[in-house]
Amino acid sequence: MTAALLLQWVLPLPLLGTLAMLLCHRHPNWREAVTLMTSVLLFLLLVWLSVELSWEQPPTLVLAEPLPGLALALSPEPLGMLFALLASFLWPVTSIYAIGYMRSHGETHQTRFYVAFGVSIAATLGVALAANMFSLFLFYELLTLATYPLVTHSGTAEAKRAGRLYLGLLMGTSIGFMLLAMVWTWQLTGTLDFTRGGIFPAQTDNWVLGTLLLLFVFGSGKAALMPFHRWLPAAMVAPTPVSALLHAVAVVKAGVFTVLKLVVYLFGLERISTLAAADWLAYLAAFTIISASWVALTQDNLKARLAYSTISQLGYIVLGAMLGVAAGVTGGSLHIVMHAFAKITLFFCAGAILVVTHKTRVSQLNGLGRQMPLTMLAFAIGALSIIGLPPMGGSWSKWLLMQATLDSGMWLLTLVLLASSLLNIAYLLVIPVRGFFGRAEELAHAEVGVNIQGLDQTLDQTRTREAPRACLLAIGITAAACMLLFFQTDAILGLIEGLLQ
Repeated sequence: MTAALLLQWVLPLPLLGTLAMLLCHRHPNWREAVTLMTSVLLFLLLVWLSVELSWEQPPTLVLAEPLPGLALALSPEPLGMLFALLASFLWPVTSIYAIGYMRSHGETHQTRFYVAFGVSIAATLGVALAANMFSLFLFYELLTLATYPLVTHSGTAEAKRAGRLYLGLLMGTSIGFMLLAMVWTWQLTGTLDFTRGGIFPAQTDNWVLGTLLLLFVFGSGKAALMPFHRWLPAAMVAPTPVSALLHAVAVVKAGVFTVLKLVVYLFGLERISTLAAADWLAYLAAFTIISASWVALTQDNLKARLAYSTISQLGYIVLGAMLGVAAGVTGGSLHIVMHAFAKITLFFCAGAILVVTHKTRVSQLNGLGRQMPLTMLAFAIGALSIIGLPPMGGSWSKWLLMQATLDSGMWLLTLVLLASSLLNIAYLLVIPVRGFFGRAEELAHAEVGVNIQGLDQTLDQTRTREAPRACLLAIGITAAACMLLFFQTDAILGLIEGLLQ
């Protein structure tokens, strides 16, 4: 089967799967079987497509052409295929986790959850494989709308407020900034096609390019660059599988992917390296990295701490893109993958802790490692990858990003990355340390009071009791990937090198 024919099935397959999920809404087992089957088939389809592709002559699939020269089209390129493979691999893993979580936690409207999840993945693939900025923008907006029901899933007043903030910030920035930048770019160049080396004429003034860069980057609100980051912590009211989707698979990665894509294919690295606006954005990303890490350190709610950690880590990718050097794009692209596996592991663990113990605060986790040793070990692995310590995959992307700051002569940003890693240790590694070495408060209170019955109950609570098997399986897959990626980065780097050639 040719690459062109395979490309035609990338979007219909998840959409047909969601239709089948709707038809099976009265039969949960069938619905979840359809979810798993669709997600696995989609991943295999994209693997097959990546094997058949020729980067010299990639296929183009035109879905519509509303204006002459402005088509809604898909065309794979190295960075997009990397993002598509990542999203399609993590969909079945997240689905396995969601089956255990949603049933154990007694969540309502589960069919709506799986359907919205499937549409979100289809929109993510549209973003990943978009042939031009017009197509990317449309799928970017569709992704916002498709994930809105997931953010407001619980239906509470808090969830509705979070949903309004989510829509308001994401659509406000994309329509107010990105759309304006697209219209301006079209007037200047007559095209929005992604072209290696950029599309702007050599005579375009730097102040014009700098203004466009600011509009495009701030228009990518999903990248959560301050001050357009508040939607992300607010969205933590959603169920944990949704948080994993938002933080690791689709939404935030669509934001930073868009930033990398426009830097490489609209502006070009050579032009980026000459723009003062790119330097300002690099320092704004550095501010985001440090300030979000500091806020994470103050958060006792586990999911809120992980949310601010995500904001900080996204800043790494934006910073790498703005440096205008190959190592920055390479490190940022690699960090998309490394952060995805590490952060989804941490959110999976947070959800497992909630399902088993109903605890949501870091201060409540002392001694939990004796009750949930596998979950807490996986959390430690994910945390070490976020920190960037060998032998975890995150060490390579952070190394490349620090190399990029040195290549660009911005040594102050090197210090920012080093300081951020120290803050990562302070707000992430403390959690498994508490879990394995902390003394459970309930046990201490029972012993002080010499309450034999209470002591027996507390000791029973400290016996091993892990999350449902489906949750543990998903956690094991992503935690293992965090370690495996340290040793198997050649294929990813090969794709990224194709991007930069």
